Amino acid sequence: MSNNQKIRTVIFFNNYFRDFFIKQRDKVRAKIVWTIDLIEEFERVPETYLKYIENTDGLYEIRVKQGSDIFRIFCFFDEGKLVVLANGFQKKTQKTPKIEIEKALKIKKEYENEK
Repeated sequence: MSNNQKIRTVIFFNNYFRDFFIKQRDKVRAKIVWTIDLIEEFERVPETYLKYIENTDGLYEIRVKQGSDIFRIFCFFDEGKLVVLANGFQKKTQKTPKIEIEKALKIKKEYENEK
């Protein structure tokens, strides 16, 4: 997939995402990397992979499916083209746990304060 012009740049802030990422199995990590590449390289990212979360003050979730396992990584935009990864978790139920959204909002606030 590389060689394309990047439309966005994905970064992670502190170790929140990294800590989640290194705990995952190889196949899951590969799928996360594939999904991040897609977000960086495509102008229009399908909601299957990146979805705005209503009523959260700018949070999005990156959606990763590996086999029957479902993962979510919260992120937000900075200056339009910079995507900042917050926390990730494995989704076990239909609804996204409120505690994970609150954690992501806390990370976003921390990021904005440190800028």
